[in-house]
Parts: sequence; C-alpha cells; structure tokens
Amino acid sequence: MSETKEGLDLLAAETLRSRYLREGEEDWKDVCERVAKAVATTTEEYTEFFNLMNSKVFLPSSPTLMNAGTASGQLSACFVIPVEDSIEEIFDSVKTAALIQKTGGGTGFNFSKIRPDGSPSASGTGTASGPVALMGLFNQATEIVKQFGRRRGANMGILDISHNDIIPFIRAKRTEGILSNFNISVMIPDAFMSLADEGRMNEIWNSKTGAKVGEIFSEVVDGIWKNGEPGVLFYNRINRDNFTPSLGDIHATNPCGEEPLLPFESCNLGSINLSLFVEDGKINWDSLRETVGKAVRFLDNEIDVNVYPVPKIGEATRKTRKIGLGVMGFHDMLLKLGLPYNSTEALKLAEKLMGQINWAAVRESRKLAAEKGSFPEHENSIWKLPMRNATLTAIAPTGTISILAGCSAGIEPVFSWVYRRTRTVEKEFMLVHPLFEAHFKPKLSESDYSWLLEHVYTHGTLKDIKNSKVVSGEEKRLFRSALDISWKTHIDIQAAFQRHCHAGISKTINMPANTKKEDIEKALIYAWKQGLKGLTIYRTGSRQHVVLSLKKSQF
Repeated sequence: MSETKEGLDLLAAETLRSRYLREGEEDWKDVCERVAKAVATTTEEYTEFFNLMNSKVFLPSSPTLMNAGTASGQLSACFVIPVEDSIEEIFDSVKTAALIQKTGGGTGFNFSKIRPDGSPSASGTGTASGPVALMGLFNQATEIVKQFGRRRGANMGILDISHNDIIPFIRAKRTEGILSNFNISVMIPDAFMSLADEGRMNEIWNSKTGAKVGEIFSEVVDGIWKNGEPGVLFYNRINRDNFTPSLGDIHATNPCGEEPLLPFESCNLGSINLSLFVEDGKINWDSLRETVGKAVRFLDNEIDVNVYPVPKIGEATRKTRKIGLGVMGFHDMLLKLGLPYNSTEALKLAEKLMGQINWAAVRESRKLAAEKGSFPEHENSIWKLPMRNATLTAIAPTGTISILAGCSAGIEPVFSWVYRRTRTVEKEFMLVHPLFEAHFKPKLSESDYSWLLEHVYTHGTLKDIKNSKVVSGEEKRLFRSALDISWKTHIDIQAAFQRHCHAGISKTINMPANTKKEDIEKALIYAWKQGLKGLTIYRTGSRQHVVLSLKKSQF
C-alpha cells in the first residue's frame, strides 16, 4: 500500500492527459482557458468561468471539457433518441446515436414501440426479432464507434413493464459481458408498484402473455440480486416533474438515469464541488449560492454555442433549454463537518443543500430570462414566472470529473477508504482517500498506519477493528463507507436530494453480498414510496468486472 495521495494525483494526471488535453495543451489551466473562452460571451464571464473550473469549485461534464473550443464543439452529455418500429427509422436512430457517441455523449432509448419477438414484421413477410435482438444492433454500433472517440460509449435501454417481451428484456444481461455498452432499466407505473406493495402478486398484469405481477416483479428482483440489472424507473413520478407536459410524456433517460428527456432533447451537465464550501467547520452558504448562479449561466451559454450532432437535437434542446446542475463531494463535505453519512444531521443537510442550490438556480434562470428571454416553450410549461430554462438541476455520477476535482463522487458515500480502481484510462490504481489519510497518518505509528491500510483494503470497513488505540469508536462512526450504510439510508439520502431536484439522481444503493432477495423487494417499494424517480441497486460481489474493488474479492 505505497500509493496514497500521490496515487490520487497520478490518477488525476493520467485522466487529464488521456481524456482532456488537446494538442498544444500541457496542464489543467490550459483546458480551463480553452473551455472558458469557448463558453463565455464577455470578458467578465471568461474570468468567472475560468476561475470556477481552475479552482475546481465547479466542473462541466466530460464532453464539454473534451470538445469546447475544438472542431467538434459538441458539449452535451445526455441525449434521448426515439426508436420507432420501422427499418428506416431504426437505422436513423443507430446513426444518430453513433454521431453522438463519437463526440462523447451518452444515449438513452425506450424500445417499447418495437413489436415483440415472433410477431408479424412491419413488411408482413416474416416475423419481428423483438427489442432485445435490436439492442444488440445498437450495442455493436457503439462498439465500433469506440475507436473514433476518447470516451467509452454508453447507452440506456428501457422497456415498459407492460411490453410482451419484458421478461426476456429483464434477463438480457444475466450473462456478464452481454450488451456491455448498455445499462438496462424497466419503466414501471404507479399501478404496478401499488399491486406489488399490496401483495397482489397473482393479479394478471399482461393479458396478452398472461404474466402476473409477482412473476414480473420476481424477475426484476432476481436480476438485481444476480448482477445489479435492471435498474428501475418510476414512470408516473418522472412525469409529475415534466415541466413541459404539452410536448408529451417522458419515456426515457440518459445512460445513468439522472436526466429524463423528451425525444431528441439533450442536456448539459455540470457539478459543484461541495467539499470546497466548508470553511472553519461551517458551510459558506453565500459562496455556494453565488457559485450556483455562475454555473447556471455557464450551462445556459453552452446551449447556444453547442454544435449539435443532428439538427433535430438542436431544435428540441433550444425549445426547453434544459440544464443539469448537480453536486459532487457530498461525503467529503460531511467528513469536514464531522458528520457521519448515515446520521440524522446528514439527512437534514442533504435536503437543505439541494433546496438552496435549486432556489439559487431558479433565481439565476429568472435573471437570464429578463436579459435574454424565456425558453421558447415557456407559455406551454408549468412555470408561471419567466424562466430561461425548463429544468435546472440533476445529480450525475461525476465519475471522471470527481477524479479531476479530487473529491468523492456525486452524493455517493465513499466506496472504501482504501481501494483498487480499474477500467480508468486502461490502468489500475491503488488509492487511499485523502481525508482518511490526513486524519490517521499523523496520529499513528508507521506500522499501525500500514496495518490499518491493509485491513481496510482487505475488508472495506473499520467497524470490525477492536484495537481502540488504532481506531476509536467515534472514528468508526464517522468513517463509515458504502457497505457500512443500510440500504434504507442510501435511499433516504437520495430522496432528500430528490425533493429539491428538477430532474433525477444517479446513485447506487449498495447492499452487502449476503443480501436476501426479500430485502431488494422491500428496497424497491420503499424507494417508490419515498418519491425516487429511479434507482440502481448493486449487491457487492455480484459482478466479476467492476471499477472499484477491494484486495481480492472476499465473496
């Protein structure tokens, strides 16, 4: 265990070099200058935007960092592409997705309009192969596009739970490595969840196939237990926050599920590093609100300077001007405040933080509307006062930008204080969380500190350490990582942020290896009742290939 803070610095440097530096650029400052120049419309904005990024207080998503100020000019991270049931429209969708992924964007699709496997084909000769087979075509296209871009292509495949092929869809990724460029999610209405909640498992859900509620729900639970898929999206909850209902219902999200979008819409993402707003043990709320305003202006500017992959995407995006401002470094903020992730105080702070961020974002959007006009579909929206953007907030996973920022990802708890990271810039890194190191290294002897690192690297927790001279009870309480936290707390934290978030939230509900399927059933129903728009559950050890892991799998 030799790589600590230096390991994190090396990971950030390798990530910067392999993904973000363009020809002639040497360091992070060069990237910030290029991006700020491309997005700003005035000298004052240039200075503000540069300082935001250079200080790592706010970072836009990877496509912006990669493409702003280049020939590509494609800045959006999230896209939803409709998939219709004709050969011409299907291949149009494949082409559009390829153009998006070539520039680093992620694509979401709902395949529910595709006729079921075995049904008469559209031409009347032969039979249809169904949505699962069609996903294979999209998956292969993504595989081919990889060679043209810097960022691995990502897709979200969605199927409504009423589709005749829902069970084959749920089982589509049971073998690890199949459809490797897809996350899959089931779109579930309140009516289905109500039946599951009431225990009415023998009710017929699909009269055409005879599938019962319990049969379908068990398949979802079984898939999650086996390897974390499918994810779940709650259709009615998503559409209760459809700010432009006159444009139609929302049926799909981006690959990580945090941005529900209408057909052909795209969204620019960016995240505020919460850990940098703790000063002398307190949160600087004024600075946070001021940063939110600047970040909203940055993301709104992107909509106008963006080079869209196809004209339809530009048209749909400019109609609603949706942006997705989120956060990262939440767990680091809690550590700096001395608050355990699974404390009542953390839960209250989560809601207050997102409430303040959302309020400040709306305030800035109103200012922008006064300066530049409201989004074109404003009159057909639910907003009463002028607004520049139909939606403003979404919490993304912040995988690589949190590495650049040197903070914890999104609103996730730290996976482990000591861990191995793979599948990032095609290398492996052994890492120690910097706040963990800063706390324990000065107070322990070299041998005790080395022993502590090895223990955490092997077991992923402090809770079973009996030597109070190495780790006190209070330290065990504060330094709780993902698997020390109950699934209910994971969901409660996500729900607290969701209550003040326009779009959705990407978060993993971590569960230990010995989790029973009954716990997953309870978690799905609880998440629905708590008002989540969707969730991903991962049972530790259920996949062979993961990004974050401990020393040799213990499962």
